[in-house]
Amino acid sequence: MVPMPTSSRPHLRDGDRPRDRAPAAAPGAPPLAHYAPLARLAYLTLPPALGRHRRVLTAHAAVQRAFAAGRSRRLARVPAQRTPVPREPETDVRLDELRVRVLRYALRRDAAARRGPGWLRAGQGLPLVLGLRLATAAGGADELGLERSLARLSAPERAAFALLTEAGLGSARARDLLRRAGVRDPGAALRTAESVATAVPESEALLRSGEFDPTAVQLRPTDLVRRRRRRRAAAALVAAVAAGAVGAGLAVLPDDDGGGRTAGSAREAAVVPAALLDPGRLAQAPPEAWADTARVDFTAWPARGPLTGDDQLLTRALSAWAAPPPETRVTATPGTSAAPPATPPRLLYAGEVSGAAVVMLYEGQRVVRYAESADGAGAPPALDVARVDDADVTTAAAVAVSRGGDGIRYLLAPWVAETATRDLLRPDDPARDLAVTDDGVTDPVPSSPAEGCDTWPALQLRSSTRIVEDHSFLVTDLGDLTPVHLTYTPAPGGDAPARQPREATGGTALTGWARSACRLDGWRGEGVRAVNNWVFAQQKLPEDAGRADWVCSRAATWRGPGQIVVQLQPPARSAATPGRVVAAQSSGEDSAACSRFGQHVLASTDWRAPSGDWYLLAAGSRDVRDLEATGDVTASAEGPTLAKRAEKGVRARVTGRVEGGGSLATGR
Repeated sequence: MVPMPTSSRPHLRDGDRPRDRAPAAAPGAPPLAHYAPLARLAYLTLPPALGRHRRVLTAHAAVQRAFAAGRSRRLARVPAQRTPVPREPETDVRLDELRVRVLRYALRRDAAARRGPGWLRAGQGLPLVLGLRLATAAGGADELGLERSLARLSAPERAAFALLTEAGLGSARARDLLRRAGVRDPGAALRTAESVATAVPESEALLRSGEFDPTAVQLRPTDLVRRRRRRRAAAALVAAVAAGAVGAGLAVLPDDDGGGRTAGSAREAAVVPAALLDPGRLAQAPPEAWADTARVDFTAWPARGPLTGDDQLLTRALSAWAAPPPETRVTATPGTSAAPPATPPRLLYAGEVSGAAVVMLYEGQRVVRYAESADGAGAPPALDVARVDDADVTTAAAVAVSRGGDGIRYLLAPWVAETATRDLLRPDDPARDLAVTDDGVTDPVPSSPAEGCDTWPALQLRSSTRIVEDHSFLVTDLGDLTPVHLTYTPAPGGDAPARQPREATGGTALTGWARSACRLDGWRGEGVRAVNNWVFAQQKLPEDAGRADWVCSRAATWRGPGQIVVQLQPPARSAATPGRVVAAQSSGEDSAACSRFGQHVLASTDWRAPSGDWYLLAAGSRDVRDLEATGDVTASAEGPTLAKRAEKGVRARVTGRVEGGGSLATGR
């Protein structure tokens, strides 16, 4: 893939949080500098059921095997969209390769351990220790609580937790490492890990304690192991009793084994005032407030549903948010805290949907969905948290109240006057009306495909004339609590002012989205708020092969950073033929490209003409001029596009001048 530079301003990556990033080795230094953090990564990923002695040895074996595997190769990187702050890409790449090797080994050992006790009896090439038992340093009650929480997670979830917290990586970079290590669903692992990390804000400091450091161990003779375990068990019991004292004002919740755990422990959220658990204090907007307000968002939603007066259900929902019981499944979109509300939240809905009793709450920056089996015999309760700060008439238009085999049922905003569905891959098909109950709940809408891409459902909504914003807009599901708003920016129109994003309901916008919809799957579960398709250039292809669109798709997340993909869309036989991805944002990095702060874009790729000949194609946005290609091919053009016959896979650097000053360059 090729870079797509924009205006030159320094920026920081989102892939690593600067305050958490592990110090990189000096240029030319041996990778031994990374031994300790890699050993900690392996130790956290391995199952606690191995016992501390074997877990320590296996962690060291994982790192030693990773070092012995040879030098890591240099990976291709897509440069940042603006002039980057100096960094050490070679060291980052080397460390990431070591992390992947360590994770692969640890995940294989976890799988082997779960197959039976035979593996536990085998040495499996572990470092040999005779007459001694190894163990990490004993921690306090907080460390024990975190260890217990991690034991409930799967190995991929523990690996994701370690990458996000101890290693300090961003979710995109962690997802990439997990995928390369063989994790089948890294998104699910990251979502679970992020919910635990949010519930334990001090986890980063705890993970760096001796409790989780296999390079700083205690040595004991083998005949003292049982005595040491008894002391640890007694200490844990004393800590649990002290922390669980009701007289101290902590709520005791049932544990998995029938015992008790405290809502103030490391796993659970902090204790909240009793007023926040009182359903009588839930805020509710007047039924017609949405029609006469300048703030058309979730604050204008009235409380709807037949169970809004069920105080017992509302109390269970509030209590689950304050301190989720062990059986409650808690999920949160990336970058979203699952902590209890600071003030009484707003009630949006309470009713029965698809066999579940559902409560929807809103507290200013987050929407929360609580669901439990209506008859008490179904799946355990679930709590889903999504970030929705600064939502508007389109991004606060719907939330998913039910997700199942029959599809997704949405709760619509009170200002939605018309509701229909359409298939993005069939732009010429008309939208189909969708039934909605009096409480605002839709009939099931098919979810976006997790595999394959034969269809891509979307909701087409029209707002009421009572709020002036009388227009249609599209939203689609990407696996989160709130659907994603789809927009479109048309191609530049000669000397006309720069175009602005608009609703993707017109014929040209729908045609463009038909060729881009399948690319949305790459952003599933990422907390995306809106995706805009910008046709930043159009190019007449050589050999009279028609006209191609150069499209930059930018996904804006609720937490701020954007993700981008650039496609070349030449003429195709099918209206739904996906465009060819020619550039993309590097994993774990933020970029201003294709936003109002990054309106200068340049991209290039090789392209095969109908005759079979290959060409170098390049195109820039409206203010890019005087393109020049150097390298395997030499060519120049005065306008924003360039085409030159070349070999397949041509490697060339294309430079363009930006009107008003500055230049852009992209290389292959």
